[in-house]
Order: sequence, then C-alpha cells, then structure tokens
Amino acid sequence: MIGFFWNLTLALAWIALTGSFSGLNFVLGFAISYLFLAVIQSQVPVLRGYAQRVPLFVLFLLFFVKELVKANYKVAFDVLTPPWHMKPGVIGLPLEATTDLEVTMVANFISLTPGTLSLDISDDRRVLFIHAMFLQDEQALIRELKEIERRILEIMR
Repeated sequence: MIGFFWNLTLALAWIALTGSFSGLNFVLGFAISYLFLAVIQSQVPVLRGYAQRVPLFVLFLLFFVKELVKANYKVAFDVLTPPWHMKPGVIGLPLEATTDLEVTMVANFISLTPGTLSLDISDDRRVLFIHAMFLQDEQALIRELKEIERRILEIMR
C-alpha cells in the first residue's frame, strides 16, 4: 500500500512539474513513477513486491469487470424473462483469507457482484456466509467465488 501512495505522489508531482493537468499526463506520470519504483524496490524494504502487484491488480480489475458484466447480464435476463430461473440460497464459503483486511476485501468484492451478497462470517473467521440468487450448482458457485478470493489474496500478500 505504501508503494501505491508513493506512486500516486510521484505521479502528482509529475503533473505539477510538467504543468499539464490532464488524464493522459497523469497516466504517463504514474507509469514513469511505477518504473522508477520498480527499479529502486530492491533497495527500499517497504517497496518490495510492489512492482509485481500492479500488473496483478490490473489483471484483477479486468477479471472483475468481466465477472461483473456476466453477473449483470444473468440478473437482467432473469428479471426480464417471464419464467424466473433464480434459485436463491445461502452457502458457506471456506476462506483462506486470515487478516481482517483480507476478509473485508473478499466479502466486499463478492457483494459487489450482482446476485451475491455477503451475509456474515463465522466466529472463527474461516467461513463466509453468502446469499446467492442463482444456486443451481453450489460447487460451481464456490469455485467462482474462490477464484475471486484467490486473485484478491494474490494482490494483497
């Protein structure tokens, strides 16, 4: 997280120094500062691993947008067609996330996806209870949600 703030700060400094306050110039400044931080990360302990996380984050965003579009289409189709195909239910998702931040991020990204809602977490913080709108195949849904969790943990660890 510290690496991201340094990257953002350097990108804003780039904008201030060039005097061009545009989105494209911000992206350019962010890319240049990212390359700078990638070069010096071996000398600065708090930056270790930052250069590897940014591409993973971009890939996660692309993956999540794809899942979001797919889920929106599924919910919209079910709402607009006369016979409803939904089969709602509650499942328990075993978690690999251990810290509060990891569990919160997994629960929030699952709730952001249409058709699923994080309800509660077990007392031992090992199972996340989720309400699913389409529970035809519980194992397939668990695999999809575990993929979201895996990608989030890959970025955060």
